[in-house]
Amino acid sequence: MNILIIEDKKDIAVNLRDYLESRGHVTDSAADGVTGLHLAVAKNFDVILLDLGLPGIDGLTLCKKLREEAKRDTPVLMLTARDTLENKLDGFAHGADDYMVKPFALREVEARLVALDKRRKGRFDKSVTKIGDLLFDPSAMSLKRGDKTVKLPPKCMRILELLLDNPGKVFRRSEIEKAVWGDDLPNSETLRSHMYLLRRALASPGSPEVIETVHGIGYRLVGKSNG
Repeated sequence: MNILIIEDKKDIAVNLRDYLESRGHVTDSAADGVTGLHLAVAKNFDVILLDLGLPGIDGLTLCKKLREEAKRDTPVLMLTARDTLENKLDGFAHGADDYMVKPFALREVEARLVALDKRRKGRFDKSVTKIGDLLFDPSAMSLKRGDKTVKLPPKCMRILELLLDNPGKVFRRSEIEKAVWGDDLPNSETLRSHMYLLRRALASPGSPEVIETVHGIGYRLVGKSNG
Protein backbone atom coordinates (compact mmCIF):
# COMPACT_ATOMS: atom_id res chain seq x y z
CA MET A 1 0.00 0.00 0.00
CA ASN A 2 0.96 3.62 -0.49
CA ILE A 3 0.49 5.24 2.94
CA LEU A 4 0.58 8.89 4.04
CA ILE A 5 1.54 9.44 7.69
CA ILE A 6 0.58 12.84 9.11
CA GLU A 7 2.12 12.97 12.60
CA ASP A 8 4.03 15.77 14.33
CA LYS A 9 5.74 13.57 16.94
CA LYS A 10 8.99 12.55 15.25
CA ASP A 11 9.53 9.35 17.26
CA ILE A 12 6.01 8.07 16.50
CA ALA A 13 6.31 8.97 12.81
CA VAL A 14 9.69 7.22 12.51
CA ASN A 15 8.40 4.08 14.25
CA LEU A 16 5.38 3.94 11.93
CA ARG A 17 7.47 4.47 8.80
CA ASP A 18 10.12 1.92 9.78
CA TYR A 19 7.57 -0.75 10.62
CA LEU A 20 5.29 -0.21 7.63
CA GLU A 21 8.20 -0.07 5.18
CA SER A 22 9.65 -3.26 6.69
CA ARG A 23 6.29 -4.85 5.83
CA GLY A 24 6.65 -3.83 2.18
CA HIS A 25 4.53 -0.68 2.15
CA VAL A 26 5.53 2.67 0.65
CA THR A 27 5.22 5.67 2.96
CA ASP A 28 5.32 9.43 2.81
CA SER A 29 5.02 11.74 5.79
CA ALA A 30 4.20 15.23 6.97
CA ALA A 31 4.77 16.83 10.38
CA ASP A 32 2.06 19.48 10.19
CA GLY A 33 -1.50 19.80 8.95
CA VAL A 34 -0.86 22.19 6.07
CA THR A 35 1.79 19.97 4.49
CA GLY A 36 -0.28 16.87 5.18
CA LEU A 37 -3.36 18.26 3.48
CA HIS A 38 -1.30 19.34 0.47
CA LEU A 39 0.19 15.85 0.08
CA ALA A 40 -3.18 14.15 0.59
CA VAL A 41 -4.68 16.20 -2.23
CA ALA A 42 -1.67 16.32 -4.59
CA LYS A 43 -0.86 12.59 -4.52
CA ASN A 44 -2.87 9.38 -4.61
CA PHE A 45 -2.54 7.36 -1.43
CA ASP A 46 -4.28 4.11 -0.56
CA VAL A 47 -4.74 5.10 3.08
CA ILE A 48 -3.88 7.98 5.43
CA LEU A 49 -2.71 7.80 9.06
CA LEU A 50 -3.76 11.07 10.70
CA ASP A 51 -2.87 12.48 14.11
CA LEU A 52 -5.36 14.92 15.62
CA GLY A 53 -3.07 17.30 17.51
CA LEU A 54 -1.23 18.81 14.57
CA PRO A 55 0.32 22.28 14.18
CA GLY A 56 -1.04 24.47 11.38
CA ILE A 57 -4.30 22.64 10.75
CA ASP A 58 -5.61 20.17 13.32
CA GLY A 59 -6.53 16.66 12.25
CA LEU A 60 -10.29 17.12 12.43
CA THR A 61 -10.22 20.22 10.22
CA LEU A 62 -7.82 18.51 7.81
CA CYS A 63 -10.09 15.51 7.44
CA LYS A 64 -13.16 17.67 6.91
CA LYS A 65 -11.38 19.72 4.23
CA LEU A 66 -10.18 16.54 2.54
CA ARG A 67 -13.77 15.25 2.30
CA GLU A 68 -15.79 18.38 1.65
CA GLU A 69 -13.43 20.67 -0.28
CA ALA A 70 -11.03 18.28 -2.01
CA LYS A 71 -13.73 15.58 -2.48
CA ARG A 72 -11.22 12.84 -1.65
CA ASP A 73 -12.46 9.52 -0.25
CA THR A 74 -9.03 8.14 0.73
CA PRO A 75 -9.58 6.05 3.89
CA VAL A 76 -8.40 7.83 7.04
CA LEU A 77 -7.28 6.13 10.26
CA MET A 78 -7.11 8.69 13.05
CA LEU A 79 -4.47 8.33 15.77
CA THR A 80 -5.04 10.22 18.99
CA ALA A 81 -4.72 10.24 22.76
CA ARG A 82 -8.35 11.36 23.07
CA ASP A 83 -10.32 8.27 24.04
CA THR A 84 -13.89 9.27 24.96
CA LEU A 85 -16.92 8.22 22.93
CA GLU A 86 -17.59 11.87 22.12
CA ASN A 87 -14.06 12.22 20.71
CA LYS A 88 -14.57 9.17 18.49
CA LEU A 89 -17.96 10.30 17.22
CA ASP A 90 -16.48 13.73 16.49
CA GLY A 91 -13.74 12.05 14.44
CA PHE A 92 -16.26 9.99 12.46
CA ALA A 93 -18.44 13.06 11.87
CA HIS A 94 -15.44 14.90 10.38
CA GLY A 95 -14.77 12.08 7.90
CA ALA A 96 -12.60 9.47 9.64
CA ASP A 97 -13.03 5.83 8.66
CA ASP A 98 -11.40 4.34 11.75
CA TYR A 99 -9.98 5.53 15.06
CA MET A 100 -7.13 4.26 17.25
CA VAL A 101 -6.09 5.53 20.67
CA LYS A 102 -2.43 5.98 21.57
CA PRO A 103 -0.45 4.00 22.62
CA PHE A 104 -1.11 1.41 19.92
CA ALA A 105 0.42 -1.79 18.57
CA LEU A 106 2.10 -1.41 15.19
CA ARG A 107 0.73 -4.76 14.01
CA GLU A 108 -2.81 -3.58 14.72
CA VAL A 109 -2.21 -0.32 12.84
CA GLU A 110 -1.15 -2.26 9.77
CA ALA A 111 -4.09 -4.67 10.09
CA ARG A 112 -6.58 -1.82 10.23
CA LEU A 113 -4.96 -0.06 7.27
CA VAL A 114 -5.12 -3.25 5.21
CA ALA A 115 -8.80 -3.67 6.12
CA LEU A 116 -9.61 -0.08 5.12
CA ASP A 117 -7.81 -0.51 1.80
CA LYS A 118 -9.63 -3.77 1.00
CA ARG A 119 -12.99 -2.26 1.92
CA ARG A 120 -12.43 0.72 -0.35
CA LYS A 121 -11.28 -1.37 -3.30
CA GLY A 122 -14.29 -3.62 -2.90
CA ARG A 123 -16.59 -0.69 -3.63
CA PHE A 124 -15.44 -0.44 -7.22
CA ASP A 125 -16.82 -3.88 -8.06
CA LYS A 126 -20.36 -2.74 -7.33
CA SER A 127 -22.79 -1.08 -9.69
CA VAL A 128 -25.06 1.91 -9.08
CA THR A 129 -27.93 1.04 -6.73
CA LYS A 130 -31.37 2.65 -6.95
CA ILE A 131 -34.00 1.97 -4.32
CA GLY A 132 -37.06 4.19 -4.37
CA ASP A 133 -35.74 7.73 -4.68
CA LEU A 134 -32.31 6.76 -3.28
CA LEU A 135 -29.45 6.60 -5.80
CA PHE A 136 -26.04 5.36 -4.65
CA ASP A 137 -22.91 5.23 -6.81
CA PRO A 138 -20.20 3.27 -4.91
CA SER A 139 -17.40 4.12 -7.34
CA ALA A 140 -17.89 7.85 -6.77
CA MET A 141 -19.18 7.38 -3.21
CA SER A 142 -22.07 9.70 -4.10
CA LEU A 143 -25.58 9.49 -2.71
CA LYS A 144 -28.77 11.27 -3.70
CA ARG A 145 -32.32 11.21 -2.42
CA GLY A 146 -34.47 12.63 -5.17
CA ASP A 147 -32.69 15.78 -6.37
CA LYS A 148 -30.85 16.26 -3.08
CA THR A 149 -27.20 15.26 -2.73
CA VAL A 150 -26.67 13.63 0.66
CA LYS A 151 -23.36 13.92 2.54
CA LEU A 152 -22.60 11.24 5.11
CA PRO A 153 -19.72 10.50 7.50
CA PRO A 154 -17.82 7.38 6.36
CA LYS A 155 -19.23 5.07 9.04
CA CYS A 156 -22.79 6.14 8.21
CA MET A 157 -22.05 5.54 4.53
CA ARG A 158 -20.76 2.07 5.34
CA ILE A 159 -23.93 1.27 7.30
CA LEU A 160 -26.05 2.45 4.38
CA GLU A 161 -23.99 0.38 1.91
CA LEU A 162 -24.66 -2.69 4.02
CA LEU A 163 -28.41 -2.03 4.11
CA LEU A 164 -28.53 -1.19 0.38
CA ASP A 165 -26.89 -4.51 -0.51
CA ASN A 166 -29.83 -6.37 1.04
CA PRO A 167 -32.99 -4.22 0.98
CA GLY A 168 -35.72 -5.65 3.19
CA LYS A 169 -33.32 -7.82 5.20
CA VAL A 170 -33.34 -7.24 8.94
CA PHE A 171 -29.76 -6.72 10.14
CA ARG A 172 -29.10 -7.43 13.76
CA ARG A 173 -27.23 -4.72 15.62
CA SER A 174 -24.31 -7.10 16.16
CA GLU A 175 -24.11 -7.77 12.38
CA ILE A 176 -23.91 -4.07 11.57
CA GLU A 177 -21.33 -3.41 14.27
CA LYS A 178 -19.14 -6.28 13.06
CA ALA A 179 -19.36 -5.21 9.41
CA VAL A 180 -18.63 -1.54 10.11
CA TRP A 181 -16.24 -1.61 13.09
CA GLY A 182 -14.69 -5.06 12.73
CA ASP A 183 -13.14 -6.41 15.91
CA ASP A 184 -13.04 -2.95 17.51
CA LEU A 185 -16.68 -3.23 18.56
CA PRO A 186 -18.25 0.00 19.86
CA ASN A 187 -20.52 0.35 22.85
CA SER A 188 -24.28 0.31 22.36
CA GLU A 189 -24.56 4.08 22.03
CA THR A 190 -22.17 4.30 19.06
CA LEU A 191 -24.39 2.49 16.57
CA ARG A 192 -27.46 4.32 17.86
CA SER A 193 -25.70 7.67 17.34
CA HIS A 194 -24.66 6.76 13.80
CA MET A 195 -28.18 5.58 12.93
CA TYR A 196 -29.51 8.92 14.17
CA LEU A 197 -27.05 10.83 11.96
CA LEU A 198 -27.89 8.60 8.99
CA ARG A 199 -31.64 9.00 9.34
CA ARG A 200 -31.38 12.75 9.81
CA ALA A 201 -29.27 13.07 6.64
CA LEU A 202 -31.72 10.95 4.61
CA ALA A 203 -34.84 12.71 5.87
CA SER A 204 -36.93 14.25 3.09
CA PRO A 205 -40.07 16.36 3.78
CA GLY A 206 -43.18 14.52 2.68
CA SER A 207 -41.33 11.24 2.05
CA PRO A 208 -41.35 8.14 4.26
CA GLU A 209 -38.31 7.04 6.22
CA VAL A 210 -36.17 4.55 4.32
CA ILE A 211 -34.66 2.88 7.39
CA GLU A 212 -36.94 0.97 9.73
CA THR A 213 -36.14 -0.04 13.28
CA VAL A 214 -37.16 -3.60 14.06
CA HIS A 215 -37.52 -3.30 17.81
CA GLY A 216 -35.41 -5.65 19.85
CA ILE A 217 -33.56 -6.91 16.76
CA GLY A 218 -32.00 -4.28 14.49
CA TYR A 219 -32.63 -2.32 11.29
CA ARG A 220 -33.65 -2.78 7.67
CA LEU A 221 -33.90 -0.72 4.51
CA VAL A 222 -37.46 -0.33 3.27
CA GLY A 223 -37.96 -0.64 -0.49
CA LYS A 224 -36.99 -2.72 -3.50
CA SER A 225 -34.01 -2.35 -5.80
CA ASN A 226 -34.73 -0.77 -9.20
CA GLY A 227 -31.37 -1.61 -10.71
